[in-house]
Amino acid sequence: QIINAGKDANLGLGCGNPISFADIQQGESVVDLGAGAGIDCFLAADLVGTDGQVIGIDMTPEMIHKARKNALQRGAKVQFRLGEIEYLPVADNSVDVVISNCVINLSPDKPQVFREIYRILKPGGRIAISDVVIRPQKIIPEVSGAPQTESLENILNEAGFRDVNMKLKEESRGIISQWLPGSGAEDYVISAEIQAKK
Repeated sequence: QIINAGKDANLGLGCGNPISFADIQQGESVVDLGAGAGIDCFLAADLVGTDGQVIGIDMTPEMIHKARKNALQRGAKVQFRLGEIEYLPVADNSVDVVISNCVINLSPDKPQVFREIYRILKPGGRIAISDVVIRPQKIIPEVSGAPQTESLENILNEAGFRDVNMKLKEESRGIISQWLPGSGAEDYVISAEIQAKK
């Protein structure tokens, strides 16, 4: 799939594969938070087909420019919008699935991010998010970006989500160890697959 989406669309900055557990169907509308150069958007576009819609959101003009260029080269039916994940440029109740790959941990206001995701999802809509959380029984300041699993679950519940499920991915240790080689970050944070429904 990544080969079809294009090597230049994969920046290698993710910590998982939200497409693999998003259960994206033909005709659905998908929003990718922190779309970067577009890799997950292009993979989602293949799944939703011509009747579906994919929107990538990124906060940097450089990434929007790169993603739009990649979309043109592929002839992909994907929109890329400049915006912050705390204030999504997407209509209320308009999206079936929200995906994100290791971006929400970077937000200083995670509750606002999940309120915005909830706002744009249609009733019954769902999230499939790969992101880092603090390993159970480890204590580090949440200013690191990664939340405690209990804290994240509370944020999701307070935003209105139901059927919250977090699956910790031990195999992410190798990816995380490359972020800051020699730092031991992989001993404190772990990638999680986060799912929930509106």
